[in-house]
Amino acid sequence: MKAILTAILILICLSVSAQESEVKNVDATTGATRQKPKTEEKEEKKDVLSRLHIGGYGEAVMSRNFYSQSFNRYKKPENYADDKSHGRFDLPHVCVNIGYDFGKGWSMGSEIEFEHGGNGTAVEIEAEEAGEYEAEVEKGGEVNIEQFWINKEFFDGKFNIKAGEIIVPVGYSNAYHEPNQFFTVYRPEGEATIMPNTWHQVGLSLWGRLKDWRYEAQLLSGLNSESFTAESFVHYGATSPYEFKVANNYAGVMRIDNYSVKGLRIGLSGYYGYTFRNTLRTPGSKYSDVKGALGIVALDFSLNRWNWIVRGNVDYAHFGDADEISSYNQANWTHHKYQDGNPHHYSNIGSSAVAYAIEAGYDIFSQISKLRQENEKLFVFGRFEHYNTMASGTYESMYKYTKKYRFAFGFNYMPMKQIAIKGEYSYRFFEKPSNNGLTSDSPLYKQPYNNEPSISLGITYCGKLL
Repeated sequence: MKAILTAILILICLSVSAQESEVKNVDATTGATRQKPKTEEKEEKKDVLSRLHIGGYGEAVMSRNFYSQSFNRYKKPENYADDKSHGRFDLPHVCVNIGYDFGKGWSMGSEIEFEHGGNGTAVEIEAEEAGEYEAEVEKGGEVNIEQFWINKEFFDGKFNIKAGEIIVPVGYSNAYHEPNQFFTVYRPEGEATIMPNTWHQVGLSLWGRLKDWRYEAQLLSGLNSESFTAESFVHYGATSPYEFKVANNYAGVMRIDNYSVKGLRIGLSGYYGYTFRNTLRTPGSKYSDVKGALGIVALDFSLNRWNWIVRGNVDYAHFGDADEISSYNQANWTHHKYQDGNPHHYSNIGSSAVAYAIEAGYDIFSQISKLRQENEKLFVFGRFEHYNTMASGTYESMYKYTKKYRFAFGFNYMPMKQIAIKGEYSYRFFEKPSNNGLTSDSPLYKQPYNNEPSISLGITYCGKLL
């Protein structure tokens, strides 16, 4: 990680150094260089440094979950109804943003993300194992380059070309994923479950803003259907276990946002691409007609006016050839389940997934003149959402627990714009399974899934440091 940060800073320093070298003028007659006056040199150095942008965001969270933490709790819920609560401390996301404006419309941006505090390994000499060297996993977590792009601006921002590791703005939670853009302690649960989140890939983006409209179109590599699952739909499809992202298939993304009404933004986004064969494994001729077409459409809005913030989203995704790919995945799981290091899930997959949500918060401090003048805010909010990763498909009856509902209420206290202290109570619940008149002593009786309440507290920051 230090090497990544060091490399980025060296690139920026080299750019700054190159621009500072322009402080010297070249005499048109003799070709000799002359040093500019110190006051002028300082002004130019100040201008160079003003082009550098450093910022980021982060979240520290604690939660207490009043339900079983067993991975098996949905298969035989009656066995886990009386399990004790469990607590967790976490750093869901800590991100560092570094950007630079090179001038003439050229700029770069980067974001390094430490999920759950990053990870760590160390080599140790084990006395209990005859002094052997052994690599130990010191802690869990992930480190990602979430963004790294070069952008060229044309016509005062009306048209831009961006290339590199970019955010895929499908759905509200991908386009607006920073902690001051949602009320809940953790990111919105529904969209974060059915789609990659935060979704980022190497690709090409054409974007810009025309009056009250912002548009963006992207060309990316397709997702990988071998990483789709029943419980997470396509959430893991954007990741790659290799040192590169396989791009046998391509996909397109489109997003349009409108700002015509004061304080209101309405966005429509979509995704389409093939997902099968986007891996190093070559399927047999039996699957020659299988493409795994994935289409996603999402509508979202946010209203910030009259001391209210209201946000909502509706997402629908359809996955073609779900049964054939589920069969392929299951066959591969049976064949490769004894292989060490197998990175894929080989799970059944639904034909469609849905998610919708609405949240609203009111700033109580807006009614207290002193706090309003000091720009302190206290939002009291409520949220309701529904999502289902197996909304339709042959295997729908096997995964009834993927149909989830959740409501939450809590507060966001913001002593200043960049900092928020969050607290919430949430309640996740399920539809009661149909038992067709059976009594609870029948072996075919299906126990309702246990509801899942929790409380969470968090502190977040989000903003520019330079």
